[in-house]
Amino acid sequence: MEFTAQELPQKGDTVVVGLSGGVDSTLTALLLKERGCHVIGATMSLWDGTIPEIKTHKALKEACYGPGEEENIAECRKFCAQYGIEYHIIDVKEAYNREVLQYFKAEYRAGRTPNPCIRCNRFIKFGALLEGIQKLSIDFDYFCTGHYARVVRPSEGLWNTDVRPYMIAGAADVSKDQTYFLYRLPSDILKKVRFPLAGIKKSEVFELARKAGLDAAERAESQNFVGEEYFDLLFADKESVPGDIIDLDGHVLGRHRGIEHYTIGQRRGLGVSSSRPMYVHSIDAKNNVVVLAPNDSLNAFGLIANEFVWPGDVEPADPFEAMVKIRLASRPAKAIVQRAAPEECDSASDNNMNGSAAWKVMFETPQRAVAPGQSVVLYNQEGVVIGGGIICKRL
Repeated sequence: MEFTAQELPQKGDTVVVGLSGGVDSTLTALLLKERGCHVIGATMSLWDGTIPEIKTHKALKEACYGPGEEENIAECRKFCAQYGIEYHIIDVKEAYNREVLQYFKAEYRAGRTPNPCIRCNRFIKFGALLEGIQKLSIDFDYFCTGHYARVVRPSEGLWNTDVRPYMIAGAADVSKDQTYFLYRLPSDILKKVRFPLAGIKKSEVFELARKAGLDAAERAESQNFVGEEYFDLLFADKESVPGDIIDLDGHVLGRHRGIEHYTIGQRRGLGVSSSRPMYVHSIDAKNNVVVLAPNDSLNAFGLIANEFVWPGDVEPADPFEAMVKIRLASRPAKAIVQRAAPEECDSASDNNMNGSAAWKVMFETPQRAVAPGQSVVLYNQEGVVIGGGIICKRL
């Protein structure tokens, strides 16, 4: 099947650009302005100052959620004024707290490893932000961001149907691929979304930004959603509950300081002594136990995932082969994907989350550290996202 990249905005189109103050979004706005588009800049306001101690941590200044937001907004405002771009700040604090922060904490406290960026893209950047724009009665043709991805459309219907949805595919700079973060965006939203940096490598972005004299070209890259120090501050709202650290045979190896401080595959900071390296194998939230095992024991032949999303809401009827990623940094692995049988799920809810059936993914080669709470994203051979879900069980 062939996939056609969707055209970028043309001269005269009204385009809203999600601005963060970073080089990617700033250059995106400039390129569209030079293209003759009517550009409108919009920045999300996330930071509500409810964790005052964060202000004392300089390393957190460039995090996407933190006190550095004020400086980011000032830089966005300055850039837009310089280039005659209409600018708006959209308050999404309440939605961000509910959909990202509370979700993040609840998942970790349940022994799972969430991905807040995926959640943020679905409900905030391409959700609450766009709703805020619409409330301002701003009519736009496209919404653009500085993500490294493409929007494509198949030449024929998916899975033997007539549905030709808008889909996410990889960009030219494979090293900056962000399709994993975007897989949950619905096709009806993608219809008006474009990524102008899709055909540009990151090194070229910096080069173009410097030639244009953009201040953003000299800024450090924004950091991850949460660092180690930040993590402790975020979880300070509730006291951690210590428990046992055990091996696969149930022998007690030590004590953990709260299951929210541990992730599958972790080796450092475990506080136990052993004759061989030990890693977090699994987390038993019900019994408040962290289970360790040697590295080889972390390999899995497959997984069960639920909360699946499919382009155009078209669900495959039969098993199929796909390239899958079980985390952002993992290399795509070949696998067979098929519906999970009820007996393969831990509970009835696993097989019917949000009305979506659970699916089983069986790897051609075992994969290390499959973590419940993370996403498994499915790609075809052309690097187009064909579905994805939330991992609930390793096999």
